[in-house]
Formats: sequence, structure tokens, C-alpha cells
Amino acid sequence: AAFSGERSRKNLGEFERAAHFLSSLAPDRLERPQGSTRAALARFSPSIRSQDIDAMVSIRTGQRTTTAGPLDLLGTRPHQRYLLVFERPSAVDGLGQAPSGEALGELAMKDIHDFPILLERFFTQRLMAQRRASAHTIASYRDTFRLLLRFAQRQLRKAPSILLLTDLQAPLIGAFLDDLESTRGITARSRNLRLTAIRSFFRFAAYEEPAQAALIQRVLAIPNKRHEKKLVGFLTRPEIAALLDVPDLSSWAGRRDRALLLLAVQTGLRVSEITALRREDLALGTGAHVRCQGKGRKERCTPLTRQLARILVAWLAEPTRRATDLVFTSARGTRLSTDGVQYLLAKHLATARQRCPSLQQKVVSPHVLRHTAAMELLQAGVDRSVIALWLGHESIETTQIYLDANLAMKQEALAKTTPTHSKLGRYRADDRLMSFLTAL
Repeated sequence: AAFSGERSRKNLGEFERAAHFLSSLAPDRLERPQGSTRAALARFSPSIRSQDIDAMVSIRTGQRTTTAGPLDLLGTRPHQRYLLVFERPSAVDGLGQAPSGEALGELAMKDIHDFPILLERFFTQRLMAQRRASAHTIASYRDTFRLLLRFAQRQLRKAPSILLLTDLQAPLIGAFLDDLESTRGITARSRNLRLTAIRSFFRFAAYEEPAQAALIQRVLAIPNKRHEKKLVGFLTRPEIAALLDVPDLSSWAGRRDRALLLLAVQTGLRVSEITALRREDLALGTGAHVRCQGKGRKERCTPLTRQLARILVAWLAEPTRRATDLVFTSARGTRLSTDGVQYLLAKHLATARQRCPSLQQKVVSPHVLRHTAAMELLQAGVDRSVIALWLGHESIETTQIYLDANLAMKQEALAKTTPTHSKLGRYRADDRLMSFLTAL
């Protein structure tokens, strides 16, 4: 740091000793400064040079060393270390300590490893602490970035722990999404779901790394892929009856499966909501109903029919396989998984397809049972707003898909229309020349 009059009072003693040393070096070439020490300092420029600085002026306050002999003074000399310039690295204060904040090495490490730090903070701070995202959301985002980092490692030949944010360019993200479709065979819906997780991270990075705004905007500009919107699948009354007649009521697993399938068809609960049900969530007396906490941590209450209430009362009287308050458990007494529900449904469907041929053309998943409950309510004339409340939908517009799939309502609307009375005419072939022009 250059010598200036703004140095702290703590370092003033060093310069006073330096002035005293200068005044005593060579009386025949330097006049001893008159007046105060500050006036003496102003008359001399820091042109004394020597390699033995420690012998002349101590860097540390309060320490003295042996006074050196006379040295070369006042004149052009080869470039060496200056007497009044402290030998301390840049970006330090007057005491030679690192400035407040991060040290120089830590600043460099931040530039090198900014992406791993950002990704950890995205999960721990943004998703868990600030948004309180559900375990399902965190697991979905986690799987997305595991796939992305493996793809980036293959393409860039860099370990995930040393990736930079600038390595995740928009072309790399696009190539990753295309690779998922080609190698893993995912649909456009799953592709858009992975892109949603990536967008969420880059929106978080926009606040943490504003210098990378251009890169972030290019990633956020990647559009969703359009896909075919097929009609929702559901089961008809004969198909529901064929499915519910399959479970063997003489076995513990058969009684459990029938109660679970009937609950899914009549209430429209999601698989995660059914497997998480506890005994205290069921009220099987007057006004029988079930309480559950669904998507978005929204709690809702769904009424139960008398038939379903009697079946559940009989099921809860069954001896439990383990000390647990879960309504539906596995044979080992643990909570049923989504794959476990899918397995038992596929097992009973294989038998039901032999009894009901229309089931052979349908792909039935646990979520199709939820669609079946919605279609039953819609065909019974229940308003769409009530169906949205029943299923726990965020918006009433979500129930529009059931209107599109209800062919019976469209047939009723067609029957109310008046057919047009048009006279049928005889077909006459067009002119040869006009036929030629039409065929071009």
C-alpha cells in the first residue's frame, strides 16, 4: 500500500521511526528536518531502496531491529523493493490480515464449484426450508438431476462435483431431454416433467447468480413438448362388478384387496392417500366418511356409502399382522407401496378379463379407478364444482377431461337437436374437364 496521510494512528509510529532513521543517515547529503515529525515526512520522497528492509524498519508494530549502515540515497537506482512500501499481499488490511468476507482462495473455489453449491442450496433451502415441498416432489427433482448429471458426465468428461453452472448450456439440456426419450422411452409428459424440475432450479439460480442471466434465460426459454391428449380411461358398471368379484373372500389378502378396490372406486382417493390411511381417519358410524391429506397438503373429507362402511368395519376387525394403525398393510405388516397396489390390481385384472371381454382392450392402473369414481358422479348428474371438491382438484377446469370422455352426455345432447329436413338428390357425374382439373 502506498504511503499516504490517511493511514491509521496505529501505524504512525512506523513512519515516525522511519523519518528519524532518514534524518540520521547522512548529514552531508540530507538536512535534518526542522519542526514536527509530520513536516519532516513531507520533505522526503520514498526513494530509499535496499534489499535489507527488515534491518531498517520493522513491519510489525512495537518491534525494533539493529540499525543498518548508510545506504544509497536519492537517485535513480535499479528496481528493488522500496523502503516505505509494506511487503504484504494485495487485498489485505494494514495488519496483513485477510479482509472481511471470503479469502482469495475461497473466492477462486466459489468460481470453480459454484454449481454443486447451488444445487445443494436449491434442495436444502428452496425446496425443503422455504417451500416445504413434499417428499414426492423432492424425490422427482432428485431423480431428474441424477439423470442430468450422469448425462453431463458422459458428454463433458467431467465429474459432477467439478461442474460449472456455465457447463449446463441450453443445447446440453435439450440434448439431455432428447436422450431421455430415445434411450429410456419416456413420453412427452415425462419429458416436460423433467424440464419443470430443471426450470425450477434455474429460476433459483437467477437470484443467486445474476451474472449468468443470459445463460439462465436461454434454459428457461426451452418450451414444453406438445403431445396428444387422449381421453381418460374409466371402467363401466359391468367392468367394475367383474373386478370386485375376483378377490377370494376366504383369505386375508382377498378381503383386504376387495376393501381397497371398493374404496378406490367409490371415493376416488389417490394411491398415496389410500396407502397412508390410518384407523383414526375413518369415521364409520352415522355419517360415515374418510379424511385424508392429499396433494398440496390439502385435507378433505369424503363420504362413504353404507355398503363400503360395513365392509370397512369388518376389515378393521381383522387381526393386524403387526402393531400398526395403518388401514391397509402388506403381508409383513408394513405400509403398502404404489408398486404393491399396482401388482394386486394387475393380478385381479388378469382374472377379470376372462369374465369381461371389454377389459381386454383397456389399460387399467390405480389412477383409472379414480377416473371411474369421477365418471360415476358425472353420469349421475353431479355438478362439476362438486366433483372438483370430491377429488381434491385445485381448479374446476381439471374436471373438463371427464366431460370430454363422457359419450353418453354427448349422445343425450345429440338427441335433443332437431334433424335438418333436406331433400336427397340424385348423384350426377361431373364434366370430364372438371373431373380432370379436380384430379390434378
